[in-house]
Amino acid sequence: MKRLWIYQSDRLLTDLECVQVSEILGDFVKQWTAHGNQLLGSFEIRYNLFIFLIVDEEQAMVTGCSVDKSVHLLKKIENELSIQLFDRLKIAYKHQDGNLRVVPSTVFEELVKSGALNEDTIVFNNMLTHADDIDLKWEVPLRDSWHAKVYL
Repeated sequence: MKRLWIYQSDRLLTDLECVQVSEILGDFVKQWTAHGNQLLGSFEIRYNLFIFLIVDEEQAMVTGCSVDKSVHLLKKIENELSIQLFDRLKIAYKHQDGNLRVVPSTVFEELVKSGALNEDTIVFNNMLTHADDIDLKWEVPLRDSWHAKVYL
């Protein structure tokens, strides 16, 4: 099983920032360990907004300490780029014009109530924990996401 963590930035990263983050994460996953065992880790940056960290747990299981190491690194990235990666009250969605937007949950709620966003609006399920679910369950219409229970 491939374990997944999804971190969403509070703003789009520039291409240069994505290169910088890729270098930092590339170095990290090469030396990422759990109790001395090398983790088979990887990462991906999507839409200049989302960071996926993935570990193939068939090789070695993730531990609390190894997760702490990744969180520490992401906090360092936050500080270096002046971004927020742990603000769960920001919601990303795909606007009608095709661009991604990130707004506070209160604004998202207002947009749904006003009809500016509807059940067909594409949202992102950053709560996934299995990499195998990314293609089918991550980028979905609002009606098919956890957002529907809260905002529809």
